[in-house]
Amino acid sequence: MIQSALIKKQRRILVILLILIMATIVIGMGTGYSSLSYDRLIPVLFGQGTFKEEFILFSIRLPRIVITLLAGMALALSGAILQGITRNDLADPGILGINSGAGVGVALFFLFFPIQSNSFAYLIPLIAFISALLTACFIYLLSYNRNAGFQPVRLVLIGVGFSMALSGAMIVLISSAERTKVDFIAKWLAGNIWGDDWPFILAILPWLIVLIPLTLYKANRLNILELNEPMAIGVGLEIQKERILLMITAVALAAAAVSVTGGIAFIGLMAPHIAKALIGPRNQLFIPIAILMGGWLLLFADTIGRNIADGIPTGIIVSLIGAPYFIYLLLRK
Repeated sequence: MIQSALIKKQRRILVILLILIMATIVIGMGTGYSSLSYDRLIPVLFGQGTFKEEFILFSIRLPRIVITLLAGMALALSGAILQGITRNDLADPGILGINSGAGVGVALFFLFFPIQSNSFAYLIPLIAFISALLTACFIYLLSYNRNAGFQPVRLVLIGVGFSMALSGAMIVLISSAERTKVDFIAKWLAGNIWGDDWPFILAILPWLIVLIPLTLYKANRLNILELNEPMAIGVGLEIQKERILLMITAVALAAAAVSVTGGIAFIGLMAPHIAKALIGPRNQLFIPIAILMGGWLLLFADTIGRNIADGIPTGIIVSLIGAPYFIYLLLRK
C-alpha cells in the first residue's frame, strides 16, 4: 500500500510540473520570429485578434507547442517502460536504436511510396511503429541468450550498434534522394520538429490516449518485472508475455513521437530518472511525473532552440543536455 505522504508529495510535484508547462507554453506563444505581445494572447485565444495574430498563434505556434509536449510525454513513458522491462537504467528508445529504426521506415516510405498529403500525417506513425517494432525484435533476439536468459547490458550495447548502423543507412538514403526529400531526412536526423500542424497532433494523440492508461494499469507488473526473474515467476507473473506486451507499448510510443519530431534521444533517459529521484522507484508514483517531466523537457528545449539558440534543432539542444547525463549514469553504473 502506498503511503499517503508519498501520494501528497506526488500531487505537489505534478502541480509544480503543470505550472512549469503552462509557463513555458505562455513563453512559447509570445516569442518567435514574428512578434505577438503577451497582452494580446488572451484576446487572440478568444477570437478577438487580427488575421495576422490568429495565423501566428493558431497555425504556427500552438500546433508546434502541442506536438512537442505530446512527443515529450510519449518518449518519457517509452523510456520508463524500457528501463523497467530491461532492468537497465541506461535504456532509452534513442540509445537502443528504436528511434533510428522508426526513422529508416519513415524515410523509405517518404522516398519511395507516393501518398496523398491529406493521409500522410496519419500513416506516418503507423509506418514508424512497424519499422521500430522490427528493429526492437532484432535487438531483443540478439540480446537474448538461451542459457543466461535476457541480458540487459548486452541489450544496450547491441542497441547502440543498431542506432549507429541505421543512422548510416539514413545517410545512404540521403545520397540518392532528391534535394527536397534530402532536406526532410536531414531535418529528421537533427531532431527538428517538422510535423508542426494540427493533423499531426490528431495522428499522435490516439496512441497516447490508449497507451498511457494501459501503462498505468500495468504499473504494478512493471514493479515485479524489475525484480529478478525467479521472484517474478514465484508471484505468478508470465514474464515473457508481459515483457513483450510492454515492449510493444514502448516501441509504439517512441515511434509515434519520433515520426513527427525526428530523431530525438535522451528524453526517455532523463525524465524517468529525474522522476525516480523526486518520488522513488515505484512505477505507480513516478510514471505520471515522468510523463509530465518529459513533455516539459522537450517543450523547454524547443523553446530555447527557437528563440535563444538561433533556430538550432530541438534534438541538438536535448543532446547537449542529455549526453553529459548519459555519461554520468554510465560512469555511476
